[in-house]
Parts: sequence; C-alpha cells; structure tokens
Amino acid sequence: MADIISLSEAVQRFVTDGDTVALEGFTHLIPTAAAHELIRQDKKDLTLVRMTPDLVYDLLIGAGCAKKLIFSWGGNPGVGSLHRLRDAVEKGWPQPLEIEEHSHAAMANAYVSGASGLPFAVLRGYQGSDLAKVNPRIKFIDCPFTGETLAAVPSVRPDVTVIHAQKADRKGNVLIQGILGVQKEAALAAKHCIVTVEEIVDDLQAPMNACVLPTWAIAAVCLVPGGAHPSYAHGYYERDNRFYQAWDPIARDRETFTAWIDEYIRGTADFAEYKAKVNGENK
Repeated sequence: MADIISLSEAVQRFVTDGDTVALEGFTHLIPTAAAHELIRQDKKDLTLVRMTPDLVYDLLIGAGCAKKLIFSWGGNPGVGSLHRLRDAVEKGWPQPLEIEEHSHAAMANAYVSGASGLPFAVLRGYQGSDLAKVNPRIKFIDCPFTGETLAAVPSVRPDVTVIHAQKADRKGNVLIQGILGVQKEAALAAKHCIVTVEEIVDDLQAPMNACVLPTWAIAAVCLVPGGAHPSYAHGYYERDNRFYQAWDPIARDRETFTAWIDEYIRGTADFAEYKAKVNGENK
C-alpha cells in the first residue's frame, strides 16, 4: 500500500547510495522534482535508467550523483546535446560515467521483462546495428522453435522507479493520462515506486481504459504540483520551451552549471520554493 508522504521523506526512505534508479516519463510527466530532490539529498553512485535521458539526467550527472547510465538516445529535445552528460563521458567531470546504450525497443522490452520477473528480454532488433559492437550486454540467441536469430538484453529491474502523474486518490491509486511511455512497466519492474502527482483527490474519475497504477504497486505518493516542469502535464500545464533553450548555455559551462544548481536546487528547500524563486525572477 502506498504511503502519502513528502517527496523529501520518500527519497530519504527508499533511495540509497548505489541504487539503480529509473525516472521515467515520455514527452510529458517527466519527474523533474524528484531529480532535484535526489541532488538536494546528495545521493551518490546511482545507476540511472531512462529511455530518453534529457534535462533530469543532465542535472543528476552534472551534480555527481551518477556512476552509470543505461539509456536509449539522450539529448536536450529540440535544442541539442546534454553537455553535462558529454562532459562526464568524454572528460570524466565531475566523475567518470559508464554508459550502456540500447535502442528504444530494447529498453521497452527490458522493462517489460523486468516487470514479468524474467531475467532477459528477447526481441527482433539490432540486425545490422553497431550498438552490439560497443555494448557487450547485447547478445544474440537462436530461437529453439524456429532457429531464427534474435537479440537478447538484460531485464531492467530498478531498486526505485520514480514517475510523475496527474492524480492519486487518498488510498494511493494513481491515474496517468495522455501520452504514455513505459511508466507502468517501469513501476511494476521496480522494488519500490515513488509517484509525484499534481493533485490528490477523493475519486480518480478514471475514464475507461485509462492507465491506473494500483496502490499495491506503489511505495509512496507525493503531492508536488508542477513537478514535471519544464516538461508538461497533460490537462494541467504546457511545456516550457524557453527553459529547454535557456538550459543549453547553463549546462555548457561547468562553473555556470554548478552555480545554477547551488542556487536553485541545493539552495532551495523543496520544489515549491524552487518554483517560487524561478517564477519570481521571470516576472
């Protein structure tokens, strides 16, 4: 059963240094507030997992929280590179970063197999791809029934998965609306799942075939309005395109980046204070 607690308490209770942590959300509902809290609590040596690493992982990598990244595609969408990711891989700042790169299809299948309690995922993929040459975790096996050669990758089974959603009820059941990525699979694959939400309600009023994560699959629900910014939350607020553009020059320079997280993340008590500071300066 999910506990309804603060994000600070959830991260303190469930995330330990050295854990494998997945922060998932596709296009919208990206759990930015949770990434900030991991930095505030100075979590270290994390193996980060995400299908499309973007600003949340640029932050965590640049802050020195990560030792490894398991991913498929990474960038500042619509803008360019993740400069903190590149600096860690190419120059080892602020510490070396091991990378394990996959295709989107392989990552999605790895979550599904993890949620199913299986050790690896099998898919038709990587035929003609060079990824297998640089990622020894990609293997090829023969189907015992047809003889067809298929790709195999290890399951993803995070210690903790964090997602953002629109609503939870007071029992801890969670409703996700709009574009879905692999939030459900990532939640079910994890030992613990933390969900930040825009609001907590008496009744989810979930439409037919909506994605509802039951309370028994979730460790903690945390009320964090606006917790997906600068991504959007369907039905609540739009994507802040200017923030993505503004991030590029901030992240390019080590000193500028460090000063930014010291002021806006380490220098604020929580995401609400962060938003108030940013919004106050933008008026």
